[in-house]
Amino acid sequence: MQIKLAKTVPVSAPAPLVWKLVQDIKDVAACIPGAEITDQVDDTHYNGRVKLKVGPVSASFKGQLEILSIDPEKMAIRVRSKGTEEKGTSAASLEMIASIRSVDSVRSEISGSSEATVTGKLATFGARVMTQVADHLIEQFAANLNNYMAASAEAQRIQASAQVRAQSRELNVLRMLLQMLWNLIKSVLRLRSA
Repeated sequence: MQIKLAKTVPVSAPAPLVWKLVQDIKDVAACIPGAEITDQVDDTHYNGRVKLKVGPVSASFKGQLEILSIDPEKMAIRVRSKGTEEKGTSAASLEMIASIRSVDSVRSEISGSSEATVTGKLATFGARVMTQVADHLIEQFAANLNNYMAASAEAQRIQASAQVRAQSRELNVLRMLLQMLWNLIKSVLRLRSA
């Protein structure tokens, strides 16, 4: 069974930050419900696992992901993945192209198009059901991605705030030492003039 999808999802973060995240496959997998990267083989090959449930049927797939191309100029990435059900007859493969577009200085969009092939028990649900499952998965991914970006932004703000506080403390100590030195010089000059 073939499934074709094209979708654009909004992201509440600047395009360069989203692009940086999209290039980190482990972080992307963390945003996909049921997905995890289990091993990085090299710079472009990964092993992973995806668990999903369609109605009463649960499936756990073990497979590989390959980064086919990365285009920093267009902020686009193309990947291929394939996997087989660990305890069943289903198999799936996917080829996807995703690109990031800036909406404004603080928002962006990820546009993706993919073609998937599903065989075995999961294919018996039909393209309509599997397309709805994929749409729901994409919606969850978008929500998780936005939460991840918000948490990352908050972590960066906390780190920046801590650095500013540390610098302020250093400046206050320096100012105090300079003030003490100035007071010492003034007292020495007063003693000489008296």
